[in-house]
Amino acid sequence: MIKPLAICCAVAPVDMRRGMDGLALIVQQHLGRKPCDGTAYIFCNKARTRLKMLCWDGNGVWLCQRRLHQGSFRWANGDDSVFVMTTEQWQWLTQGVDWQRLNHPLNPAWSL
Repeated sequence: MIKPLAICCAVAPVDMRRGMDGLALIVQQHLGRKPCDGTAYIFCNKARTRLKMLCWDGNGVWLCQRRLHQGSFRWANGDDSVFVMTTEQWQWLTQGVDWQRLNHPLNPAWSL
């Protein structure tokens, strides 16, 4: 099971055809971080209908993808290249909910 130290989302959209190596390169060159530091790095496409997560678990790299069939993911805008989110915000995001407007507890049935 993946238990990241932190969850960092790249603000700029990426080409979802990128694989592990291409996303790791973005982490290094554009975000200025190390892809094998135990952080989960989240990427979104321009339409905000797909997410990819890159995470080192200490033994290997995980690459996971999520796609919404309706609607789009709520993504942060800003001047920074990356934003850090909590596990609870991540769970709301993956459900397609506007996690930036929520401040009440997440339904435990949705836990990862």
